[in-house]
Amino acid sequence: SALCSAILSSYLLGERLNMLGKLGCMLSLVGSTVMVIHAPEDEEVTTLDEMSSKLKEPGFLAYAAILLALCFLLIFYFAPRYGQSNILVYLTICSVIGAFSVSSVKGLGIAIKGFFAGQPVLQHPLTWILVVTLVASITTQINYLNKSLDIFNTSLVFPIYYVLFTTIVITTSVILFKEWVSMTVVDIIGTVCGFLTIILGVFLLHAFKDMDVSLGNLPQVLQSGQQAPVTRDDKNILIEVDNSSIAPEDKPKVFMICT
Repeated sequence: SALCSAILSSYLLGERLNMLGKLGCMLSLVGSTVMVIHAPEDEEVTTLDEMSSKLKEPGFLAYAAILLALCFLLIFYFAPRYGQSNILVYLTICSVIGAFSVSSVKGLGIAIKGFFAGQPVLQHPLTWILVVTLVASITTQINYLNKSLDIFNTSLVFPIYYVLFTTIVITTSVILFKEWVSMTVVDIIGTVCGFLTIILGVFLLHAFKDMDVSLGNLPQVLQSGQQAPVTRDDKNILIEVDNSSIAPEDKPKVFMICT
């Protein structure tokens, strides 16, 4: 989503994608490819009954209860007190709620496939529970994400939100579908490295998007960064000249102050 939004905004909204942004896009693609290569296979869940049994497992119920408690604590206690000053409060709410939205999307995908296969999914109560959960979670995510964007810089919001949201989603997938049970050490290391590469790419994509950096002006940017001029006001210049003991006496001193 971060990669597509950056590319589409470059073409549709006229926002310029500098060299660091393009490098971030490439790193995101490389990290995604590494994650896909080493990612575990999903445990086959084809019916709503199987999905319902997964959701009723004690491990996932305990995990969901912890997420709900954390979400309510953030919404009713931390958000009114620290939401305006701490960027992590609103983004953590969005990320925690994201665990329920992703699980709901997974279940509704199974329901849609069952509907076209002729199964009576509309009579199954889990279908409507997933619909209500999805609507509530997405509404909450949009609400607090917009609040965060109104207060904090976009270049900070999106990378932090991406990292928190992806971490919560991966954890939810591991607990709900037990995807990493049969993974080898090599696949685990490859998945983690791919995820870290994506994080680095998203950081480059958003943190330096306002800088005018390209291959053509890269030497000038580096040179100007090493030799940054020091700006001094007229008062400091006058004091230095007035206190200088090595100033030549034969040259007149003319001072001009423009206001």
